[in-house]
Amino acid sequence: MPTSISACVKQAVSKSPFINEMLIQQVISYSNLSRFIQPKVEQLYGQSVKLSAIVMAVRRYAEELIAAQEGERKREKIDYELSMKTNIYDVNLVRSDNFVSSLSSLYDKVKPQKGDFLNVTIGSHEISISVSEKFKSALDEVIEGEEILHRKENMVAVTIHFNSGFLQTPGILYMATRKLAWENINLTEIVSTMNELTFVIEREDSMKAYDVLESFFDEEI
Repeated sequence: MPTSISACVKQAVSKSPFINEMLIQQVISYSNLSRFIQPKVEQLYGQSVKLSAIVMAVRRYAEELIAAQEGERKREKIDYELSMKTNIYDVNLVRSDNFVSSLSSLYDKVKPQKGDFLNVTIGSHEISISVSEKFKSALDEVIEGEEILHRKENMVAVTIHFNSGFLQTPGILYMATRKLAWENINLTEIVSTMNELTFVIEREDSMKAYDVLESFFDEEI
């Protein structure tokens, strides 16, 4: 449980990336925000809290966020490349050991070195697969009889290829997804490796997402 008004305010505000962004951009009224979160702050604090105290805590938290943002901007520029692949077929299904063993037939067909796209994420209970749509029939054959949770065609994969600085810069994934959320871009899949970060999104959001990520890395990181 938070032990101070400031801690309660941070907890109440940090639940929304949109509010954080508005505080950083200084486009939200501290007083209005404080009135909005007052019930939550009092619930967390366990007793009534004066509005003026919440306003003061919000102002201090905004200053911290702005200072942190400025600190990020002073970091060494990250060397990166952006790429985009269209016509992606995205499937999520319940994990089964039999299915995992049958994935080899798909791997044999997809040739990333020739421009094909394939991402497979195996979780404890679910599996997600994103593949070039020309392999849709092959994937459908492999997943036949499996419990499908979601499938969607005509998706786009936007990938950030990092040449340096990715692992040494904390918060990249958070900041990038926050920017995309601020633009109301829904992320169907997020795939991260040591030097690549891929977002699978709807086709209609692809150009906006590309522009948002490009401006983010060029201007802010």
